[in-house]
Amino acid sequence: MRILVVGAGGVGAAFAAIAQRRPAFERVVLADIAPERVRSVVAAFGEPSRFGAERVDASSQADLQALIARVRPDAVLNACDPRFNEPIFAAAFEARVNYLDMAMTLSRPHPQRPYELPGTMLGDHQLAQHDAWEQAGVLALVGIGVEPGLSDVFAAYAARELFSNIDEIGVRDGADLVVDGYDFAPTFSIWTTIEECLNPPLIWERGRGFYTTAPFSEPEVFEFPEGIGKITCVNVEHEEVVLIPRWLTCERATFKYGLGDEFIEVLRTLHKLGLDSTEPVNVRGVKVAPRDVVAATLPNPATLGERMTGRTCAGTWVRGTGKDGRPRSSYLYHIVDNEHTMREYGSQAVVWQTALNPVIALELLNEGTWSGAGVLGPEAFPPQPFLERLQELEAPYGVVELAQGPGAS
Repeated sequence: MRILVVGAGGVGAAFAAIAQRRPAFERVVLADIAPERVRSVVAAFGEPSRFGAERVDASSQADLQALIARVRPDAVLNACDPRFNEPIFAAAFEARVNYLDMAMTLSRPHPQRPYELPGTMLGDHQLAQHDAWEQAGVLALVGIGVEPGLSDVFAAYAARELFSNIDEIGVRDGADLVVDGYDFAPTFSIWTTIEECLNPPLIWERGRGFYTTAPFSEPEVFEFPEGIGKITCVNVEHEEVVLIPRWLTCERATFKYGLGDEFIEVLRTLHKLGLDSTEPVNVRGVKVAPRDVVAATLPNPATLGERMTGRTCAGTWVRGTGKDGRPRSSYLYHIVDNEHTMREYGSQAVVWQTALNPVIALELLNEGTWSGAGVLGPEAFPPQPFLERLQELEAPYGVVELAQGPGAS
């Protein structure tokens, strides 16, 4: 298959590194606004017949459509920050080519009651176009990174195979990663991290529907497996809360992230100073968005792998009634060690774990194991083949049984 990857940053480069080892990927073209960066990524693979480099402005639908027409891909993979989702999504639809992303279109808080009611929710723009995509016979598989993505596959597997009734599906993310040599160095895009952590977190409950809370609300101590240990997790805005109730039956859906006190304090300070804003301000005659300045002053997460040690854990905690009729509380998880991904792929753990999942999804779609049309989340597809492919890629998942309350295994 032929894949066009829009965005040659950490995740786009990691996707290509994994795809290089998979024979299904006959041609992978990476496109980026920075020609030098994309050429450098492609040159490192040493396979010009399989990997190509293009320049594209991901904010320009016309530019994207012209590129798609030249490349003629079987699918477009959006590996950019979600602020570029709308033009990439639209360009793929106009070209009638399958589309995948790892984060959905952005939300906008409720103008009067942001910490009670949702405004425009994550993915609203995309999900509203389901009928048009379905009628056109093309697929937009949205949220197929690790979170959202693998976390949603875990939820679907639990709903189908492990539980007869589900009280709550709660994604819980934590890590023991350390970056040497920096006082503050996020391991993923700071632009996206600010967006999801400072927006009002979304919660879904049956009978109440969607509602919001204040950022970093409802802290709980969750014990992550394989020695990562107890980490305080807080509510964060995330796509799983939108996707899970759309396809799966449960009573409640949540997302909590183990950020740590220092990280939370930095984000709160950025917000107090207005440095999280995406609205340009005039700085000595130059218009610049404060959030872009923050991103430019911090190290590129894709370059931190050699300074990182530790592991990252993504997983889905499901509570309810098991298939045997007894109460059950299970955490399905995926752990990636930075030492392994750096040694084997030259990619740091967080971006590699994200990039792995669209590789698997594209293979399943190419084989016909997964199929569909419209705007669909990972829950809409059978989870077992996906989890089996994780095993084949030597990136196995695990399941641990927990006590019913937070944090006890």
